[in-house]
Amino acid sequence: MAGKKKSRPVVTGLVLLALVGTSGYLTIELRKQDEQGVTEVRNVGVLEGGRSTGAATESGKETWSRLENPARSVLRGSDGQIKAVFTDGARTATLSGPARTFQEPTSTASKVSTTDWVRLMPEAWKKGAESKKWFKDWYAEFKDSKKDDIFAYAFQYVAGAPVKKDAQGVAYAGDANFGPLNTTGAEGGDLRLEQSDFYDYLGMQYPFRDGVIGQPESAKARSIDCSGFMRMVLGYRARYPLMSSDTSGDGLPRTANGMARSKAGVDILPLAGITAKDRPSAIDQLQPGDLVFFKLDTRTGERLDHVGMVLGHDTEGHLIFVSSREEVNGPTIGDVGGVSRLDGNGYYAKTLRSAKRL
Repeated sequence: MAGKKKSRPVVTGLVLLALVGTSGYLTIELRKQDEQGVTEVRNVGVLEGGRSTGAATESGKETWSRLENPARSVLRGSDGQIKAVFTDGARTATLSGPARTFQEPTSTASKVSTTDWVRLMPEAWKKGAESKKWFKDWYAEFKDSKKDDIFAYAFQYVAGAPVKKDAQGVAYAGDANFGPLNTTGAEGGDLRLEQSDFYDYLGMQYPFRDGVIGQPESAKARSIDCSGFMRMVLGYRARYPLMSSDTSGDGLPRTANGMARSKAGVDILPLAGITAKDRPSAIDQLQPGDLVFFKLDTRTGERLDHVGMVLGHDTEGHLIFVSSREEVNGPTIGDVGGVSRLDGNGYYAKTLRSAKRL
């Protein structure tokens, strides 16, 4: 998160006024009632807690136990503290590790300090997988690792994030935009265009497993919309399989709606519907790395239209998520256009509809 926020593309005053004037859906006014972000944020780690209430621990040994709703295996150290959680049917695992602090000072005073590390396993978890060779090898590599995890990947695209290039000179990380400006001035149009996928950001063709070749658009270079951001972090960086669309192949679909309704992973907060009365209440079941889905735009009918990833809690107990958003023009945990909280009655909390653990 080092460095100052880079200069985002700027529109002249007259053009900007015209765009705002013709937009029927800019929601900033609707979100002004959201509470402002807190100045200090602490997350001691979702995995931290009391000692095991199950089988007694043996001195110097780790112990396993099972929990339900969702079905999952919990690993505890000899001191009884939780070291990792593995959910049946999911490839993402949450491990306890050194404390880190994530912050985005250009758009929020909030800071999220967490001991949770989210990583992708080579296979989906099943009861008893702790005895399998693939898991033993994977866990031995990552249980004490400080290598970049999914959260580290995510924050390599916020404002001010430095550019990172691979051996071929492709910039695979660095301050990202949400999408190009919408210069059509069409009534009801958004200020910025959606549909910028990870390969648009990279500026390179991407061969999907179904044979489709993703073709980047130059106007979308260095841009990733909300679902494109999740596909960049979980797919291109963490290597979760990616679909070329919402319907072709298996893996993570292209859109927020496709992700929410797909069979990939495990539904933690099942989708009951898209109306206000369908807002889920059991958000205490969420854990770091879970994908959360929202219904923001009445123009999209039955489709869910926004996705983010659970990050952690602040000092006041508010649950924070990270996503790519139009108002901030890129990945953010910020307050512009609505604070990134899942609890309470802010804009995003009220529009939350479901959650999934990949």
